[in-house]
Amino acid sequence: MRIRLVSVGQKMPRWVMEGFDDYARRLPPECALQLVEVPAGARRKGADLARLIEEEGRRMLAAIPDRSLVVALDVKGELWDTPTLASRLGQWMTEGVNPCLLVGGPEGLAPACLARADLRWSLSPLTFPHPLVRVILAEQLYRAWSLLRGHPYHRE
Repeated sequence: MRIRLVSVGQKMPRWVMEGFDDYARRLPPECALQLVEVPAGARRKGADLARLIEEEGRRMLAAIPDRSLVVALDVKGELWDTPTLASRLGQWMTEGVNPCLLVGGPEGLAPACLARADLRWSLSPLTFPHPLVRVILAEQLYRAWSLLRGHPYHRE
């Protein structure tokens, strides 16, 4: 299984890339995590935010591989606890599903991305900065995988 994380934004702070890379490297090839960065539109004073978000959405949709299960990270999505994520991850691995996780920019995902999503997942009712979401996702995927494999990383 290959998990693709499609996220708006490039040139992240070093701590973001180090955090993401640390957890992505811990995942085995059977559950590989790949990051695809989509350039963010320039958010200058007077910018047409709706147009920028729509353009980001088009670039995100173009980065989704064929036959992927698309999961939109959306504050209005379903809340999953760790056992639920582990269960879904195990099911995807068993069924050979390749999930594609979409993380929008500061204003969230384009409506077209939400419409394309098979699932909507909320990490929390809190709003996180989109760079931090990359690190949280990588850690939670590693935690879910470790729970499935009986690895001591996840303690209940």
